[in-house]
Amino acid sequence: MSDRFNTIAGWSLFAGIIALGGGIVASKLFHSERPEPMGYAIAGVVEEGEGGAAAGPGLNTLLAKADIAAGEKVFAKCMACHTINQGGANGIGPNLYATVGEAIATGKAGFAFSDALKSKGGTWTFENLDHWLTSPREFANGTKMSFAGLSKPEDRANVIAYLNKQGSNLPLPAADAAPAPEGAANAAAPAEGGNAAAAAPTNQAATANP
Repeated sequence: MSDRFNTIAGWSLFAGIIALGGGIVASKLFHSERPEPMGYAIAGVVEEGEGGAAAGPGLNTLLAKADIAAGEKVFAKCMACHTINQGGANGIGPNLYATVGEAIATGKAGFAFSDALKSKGGTWTFENLDHWLTSPREFANGTKMSFAGLSKPEDRANVIAYLNKQGSNLPLPAADAAPAPEGAANAAAPAEGGNAAAAAPTNQAATANP
């Protein structure tokens, strides 16, 4: 009886060792950390975390080609709280006539701005309006405005251009200059080196003949 028990115990121990060894091998083969990146690169596509979120034209470029009619359509979302006509009444939010270029949290008689917005200072520049329309709460933490913001840069630029036409009429900025092609910069380097080399004998001659 004891021999049979010892045999069973021996096989059980052997099976346990095999199972343990198999687990170790499997963990090496299927480790949670991938040593190599999965997939393959696609030309022209920027991955998230490598500038993808920031890619695209800047605010100046978007304003230079802004669609005022499209901005008016987007502004329809704002009309539940704001009027835009000259002399229009304040609502849940202030009247927005001639807001672009105006001092922040001023100029709207009878409207009680939040302390968070009054403490910002400055004026409603195109950049400040873009920041505000992206996220009012991020621009002025504690603002009474509950609007979440406009996520599309084009929508913000179009709305800003539309607002600008309502009593402000400030000149819109020119589009940002396109970056110079890499080839042009590389071609300029030898030319500059050549000019320096050509200038060297002249400098030596001038030194030799003061």
